Amino acid sequence: MYPELVKTIGHIAQQSLSANRENSLQPLIDFIQQKVTEGKPVNLNFICTHNARRSHLAQIWAQTAAAHFHISGVYCYSGGTEQTAQHTQVAETLKEQGFQVIRLTHADNPVYAVKYDAAAAPVIGFSKKYDHAFNPVSGFAAIMTCSEADGGCPFIAGAEKRIPVPYEDPKKADATPQQAVVYAQRSLEIAAEMYYVFSKIKPD
Repeated sequence: MYPELVKTIGHIAQQSLSANRENSLQPLIDFIQQKVTEGKPVNLNFICTHNARRSHLAQIWAQTAAAHFHISGVYCYSGGTEQTAQHTQVAETLKEQGFQVIRLTHADNPVYAVKYDAAAAPVIGFSKKYDHAFNPVSGFAAIMTCSEADGGCPFIAGAEKRIPVPYEDPKKADATPQQAVVYAQRSLEIAAEMYYVFSKIKPD
């Protein structure tokens, strides 16, 4: 992995979670462990309302944590209840925390390639509905990263398991002097939790 990202991971590895958050994450741990034990692909679709901030951060950090702990067969996706665009501060935050971020298109809904290691395939990020053809259609866990999406999506077609793991929206800091700080904090919060999740997985 890239040296600056290794530093970031070292920082989040020192963080501890509350008992409530550990309990919230246990169903995700159980889902991943079951798939790993059975030798099946681990498909994770992180879902929030706009697929613009939290779901992208969770997708990327989950894929990175899986690689860090050498858990193979993990495929992370993201989606929303509606399509908008990934917020530009997400890309800037990930760059600051050690990822290589390449903007592949310059449309209103740009496509990004995010790499955690020079030799690894990039994570492709762009805003889309959770049932977009880019995402899995069955056998996946739907991880609801915001309470709005959890309440607004009573049924996720094809999801084998639905797991609410909500995060506060960094959108509240948009266009304020605190924007970069708040996005960085949210990213590190999500990173610490994805690190915790995959630290509990026992390879088959």
